Amino acid sequence: MNQYIIKGGKSLAGEVTIGGAKNAALGILAGAIMTDDEVTIENLPDVSDINALLEAIKAIGAKVDRIDAHTVKISGASIHSTVVDYDYIQKIRASYYLLGALLGKYGKASVAMPGGCKIGSRPIDQHIKGFKALGAKVVTENSMINASVNNLRGSHIFLDMVSVGATINIMLAAVMAQGQTIIENVAKEPHIVDVANFLNSMGANIKGAGTDVIRIRGVERLHGSTYSCIPDQIEAGTFMCLATATKGDITLKNVIPKHLEAITAKLVEIGADIIENDDSVRVVCKDRPGSAIVKTRVYPGFPTDMQPQITVVLATADGVSTINENIWEDRFKYVAELRKMGAVITVEGSTAFVEGQPKLSPAVMEAPDLRAGAALTIAALQADGVSILTDIEYIERGYEKFDEKLRSLGAEIMKVDSEDYKAVQKFKLEIV
Repeated sequence: MNQYIIKGGKSLAGEVTIGGAKNAALGILAGAIMTDDEVTIENLPDVSDINALLEAIKAIGAKVDRIDAHTVKISGASIHSTVVDYDYIQKIRASYYLLGALLGKYGKASVAMPGGCKIGSRPIDQHIKGFKALGAKVVTENSMINASVNNLRGSHIFLDMVSVGATINIMLAAVMAQGQTIIENVAKEPHIVDVANFLNSMGANIKGAGTDVIRIRGVERLHGSTYSCIPDQIEAGTFMCLATATKGDITLKNVIPKHLEAITAKLVEIGADIIENDDSVRVVCKDRPGSAIVKTRVYPGFPTDMQPQITVVLATADGVSTINENIWEDRFKYVAELRKMGAVITVEGSTAFVEGQPKLSPAVMEAPDLRAGAALTIAALQADGVSILTDIEYIERGYEKFDEKLRSLGAEIMKVDSEDYKAVQKFKLEIV
């Protein structure tokens, strides 16, 4: 097991290139197996979630050719199984996209219940509702979701709640269903639009992605395509918060500024200066940030995946801030770790009250999930002294070469084996 050793207290500056969007890439990779032609996906993030899904795709017989760290060629012509078992997907939530993809292509699929970060219950009832509306029989037994149908038929589906996963999964299943499918109350995140654009590049007929209603006219087959994933808005937002928290000056390259509007608006509100260009954003913050009220919402609102990062920024803000978490009910587990650093945070139900402190203190912490792990890294870089962050495998699920990118900005951070006492002592000596 690896850990980060971090010496904080420096203002970070420089340029960082943002990778492809993990959440878009997972849906796109699942969709790539729906044709027997060759599909090339570019700008993939080289993170463990992506690699785990590629292993699952290979396990059912698809041909996967990793051209380089960010490019893969996939052919679904050799798929020999529609069963995706627990061994490959116990750590990734997005395994359930293979359910929609396999059901859409073959009319049957059996996929193990998904894993991922433990940030609250994640029911898939809306996914199942959509599959059933398309005519599938869905049975859950022995931790497997089994879906089958003779012919998928287009239907009118109204989601009871806005769900990114359900929107993508139903979209995957519906692109080859007979007739028209209308899905209402859908998610509108950029990665929904990216998955729809990818499927359309393969010959699907999807309209309305990015709005409240998606209309899909089923096609008989999909064909090959070459497609590049959009930049990752959450990775970008994380580095924007890093610049603000460390009173730094960081330019983010390879971004779509429009996707960052909610994050940008909140950081400007608390005192950061943000300069936008066509495909880059510069974040400068020279003073202690001010307090704010943050409410997580579905897109285009403030992202729940940015809630831990903005909380870390507000932990040293001037004043008392309020964070309302409206998406996941168990997303404040990282607060206990922040308190080790002297953060003054009170959690009442789905609301956190943050009394900003002039400075945080170093500590030994555990990363409880992906985004919280990144946030705690920012907190450690904010604090004067040496901190240790364990369980960083969560961070590696969604951030490519996170420590290397941080070092390029001037951060003093090292990834070492948790049992390597000599490496830890050497790092401490080098940075004294």
